[in-house]
Amino acid sequence: MRCTTVGLTGGIATGKSSVAELWRVRGAAVIDSDALAHRTLEPGTPTYAEIVRQFGKEILNADGTINRHTLGGIVFADAERRQALNRIVHPAVLEMWRQELPALQAPVKVVAIPLLFEVGAEKEFGRVVAVGCSEQTQLARLRAKGLDERQARARIGSQMPVQQKMDRADFAIWNDGSRAVLARQAEIIWDKLKEN
Repeated sequence: MRCTTVGLTGGIATGKSSVAELWRVRGAAVIDSDALAHRTLEPGTPTYAEIVRQFGKEILNADGTINRHTLGGIVFADAERRQALNRIVHPAVLEMWRQELPALQAPVKVVAIPLLFEVGAEKEFGRVVAVGCSEQTQLARLRAKGLDERQARARIGSQMPVQQKMDRADFAIWNDGSRAVLARQAEIIWDKLKEN
């Protein structure tokens, strides 16, 4: 079976998950690297042990799990600490999706990776698609998720600018409008991906 591998990226709160879901419904096999990153925080994993060693027991909940909100507060306020966390998590996530990808049975295999260009993973894929929107829209979506202005801006600022991602991608989707407009763009690109 001919297969296209796709790296799906974009800024935080731009709509990557929505695009991935639209493609999943059409027959894509999708790996969500954020979900894999959450697995690296689970007790009993080597990454969990290293994160606790680096960041201390104050990031833990009473049950021993990592409090992602507390950890996020630390790393998004300090670029050095964020890089330290990324050095632990990113190689593990890369290994996880590399292992999962060959086993997927679908004409289009998609790996959603927010920091795809930042970690240099673009060379792993036949095609790269970037999803973008205005910073005002990102801020509004992040506020709707409970972040204040400072927290939202810190998260946006921790990533490569959306326009740079879109410029480097093979295809770009602009998600500042309605769900219907997003779905139409995703459908057009889906048809192109299936042709490759």
